[in-house]
Amino acid sequence: MYKRQALLGLSAHAQDLVLYTSQPNSDAQSTVDAFQKAYPGIKVEWVRDGTTQLMTRLEAEMNAGAVKPDVLLIADSVTMASLKARDLLQPYLSPARTGYDAALYDAQGYYYGTKLITTGIAYNTRAAVKPASWQDLARPELKGQVTMPSPLYSGAALIHLATLTGAPGLGWNYYEQLKNNGATAQGGNGGVLTAIASGTKPYGVLVDYMAVREKAKGAPVEFVFPTEGVSMVTEPVAILKSAKHADAARKFVDFVLSKPGQELVSKQGYVPALEGVAMPDGFPSRSQIKLMAFDADQALKNAEADKQKFGQLYGAK
Repeated sequence: MYKRQALLGLSAHAQDLVLYTSQPNSDAQSTVDAFQKAYPGIKVEWVRDGTTQLMTRLEAEMNAGAVKPDVLLIADSVTMASLKARDLLQPYLSPARTGYDAALYDAQGYYYGTKLITTGIAYNTRAAVKPASWQDLARPELKGQVTMPSPLYSGAALIHLATLTGAPGLGWNYYEQLKNNGATAQGGNGGVLTAIASGTKPYGVLVDYMAVREKAKGAPVEFVFPTEGVSMVTEPVAILKSAKHADAARKFVDFVLSKPGQELVSKQGYVPALEGVAMPDGFPSRSQIKLMAFDADQALKNAEADKQKFGQLYGAK
């Protein structure tokens, strides 16, 4: 790669791009490979970890005065809203944004959703009830059979909590109904999937791709997009205000939002943020998925209070 840069008359230092991402390793590698194929003069160095761990690392770098990443590709918009509020991001109005629903990116261009990872209902196919709505999980015949990831542990679960508690007809009253019906909260989505697939808790709240992939492997798991709609995390991308390679970072943003970038998202098994791109195997058409309203800035303001209230209701797990 350095040899090719030299042949192009480019400075290796000037064209390096440092990416911090919470994508799974295989997804991160394929994203970087595809970007470098589109921009062969740019070398990408990337670090992969969970969003919380990456933010801890970034804080340490800021305290040391040595911030390394140019661009972030992380799990959720609430974290991005927090970084924006602290003036740590720089705006970029990508020309690719015109193809996107305005709800999927920051109006000033501080961050952009790159995919839709929705949270809906999963159930064991041997279970008696086939739920179709969020309200079904509170039915008396499902007493003690429902589990969910904890928003004290999972960022997607925290966004789900903020979405449903802000939805007409659901709200905190819905979470109280679930609790009174014996619903439990446990760790992250992985534990919920295990409980559903094994039948120990045949119904649960789960992110879409985990259920779809498990079903494809032959597990007795079905995923439902509830009639009221689904919450979502959007794996947003953003450029840090301190980016040393802002031009390369802007090219990266443009690429992940481009049609080829979104086709890669579908190939990786996720719902593309860009409408009109083919859905991955195992998913319904995009028109069958109703997205619930979500305000990242409001969710950020309510996050600590929401976690405290949930912990009091379900126990701090």
